[in-house]
Amino acid sequence: QVQLVESGGGLVQAGGSLRLSCTASGRIFRSYAMGWFRQAPGKEREFVAVISWNGGSTYYADSVKGRFTISRDNAKSTVYLQMNSLKPEDTAVYYCAAGRAPTNAILGYDYWGQGTQVTVSS
Repeated sequence: QVQLVESGGGLVQAGGSLRLSCTASGRIFRSYAMGWFRQAPGKEREFVAVISWNGGSTYYADSVKGRFTISRDNAKSTVYLQMNSLKPEDTAVYYCAAGRAPTNAILGYDYWGQGTQVTVSS
């Protein structure tokens, strides 16, 4: 099994940057696609980005294309989300997830982290 723990959230001004990290425990990290989702107050959880097991493919929600970058370091069992040009509408709890293949569907993921709060002030 895989246990995921996110870190790096916080309060940032509009236009600023944050880098989220998600570290996995377990022995099968390398074979999993890793995704980021977010959930804002009063809204459903939504897809943000995903990276394939070998890092060869990445996909992004239209709302974050050109601003966010997902990457992974399998030697460190860690996936990252670099967030630039942040907007107030990016404010949400961000969740890391592990799945068997890259997908934007919540049900495609087997393991989830506890979430980390990102707040962007105007």
